[in-house]
Amino acid sequence: MREMLTYLATALPRFASPASRLLALQCALRADAYGVAHLPAGLLRGMRLRGRSEIWEELAHGFWLRSPDLRSTPVVVHLLDAAVRDQAPGRSARRRAAHWALWPGPLALKGAAPPAVQLVALVLAAHLSPCAPHTVDMDVLGRLCGHSPHQTAELLDRLVATRRLAYWHHDQDINEVTWKLTDQQPQSGPKARGGDGAI
Repeated sequence: MREMLTYLATALPRFASPASRLLALQCALRADAYGVAHLPAGLLRGMRLRGRSEIWEELAHGFWLRSPDLRSTPVVVHLLDAAVRDQAPGRSARRRAAHWALWPGPLALKGAAPPAVQLVALVLAAHLSPCAPHTVDMDVLGRLCGHSPHQTAELLDRLVATRRLAYWHHDQDINEVTWKLTDQQPQSGPKARGGDGAI
């Protein structure tokens, strides 16, 4: 999943919104060897992207896909980026990854979270390590989400507010973000900051 997120961070236009990044991820993971993906209406409704033509226009404007007929069911998408066709692993593994990307393990959000929050939760879930707390470079996190460090900090605060994260901390000396999931046991050591305040 990390490799796909990294690929999309470089392949998509810089102006791509979080919603278009989430849609591009589903398209890339569901595409066949010809770069064609079939997106069921239920998937698009569940992602709250059904009929949102501006999302598709962002990706078409960046020459990443051909604008599909949004009236068809399923929506058939033709990806223009040749790198999508050379993906590994196989298609069944990518379909499982596409499903996981909708509900990313311990960071799955309940209810209708905004795409920006969904995307940062997905990127954090892709960077989970076997032991807590987890870490990722702030520049990597921002690049994969398409956000500035300030925007990323606000989104991490929202994950704390929704109780998906117990805390997060940005160590500016090494530019690393550390976080802990709410359901993990606390570890001894220095207190971490949850966004702007200490917890």
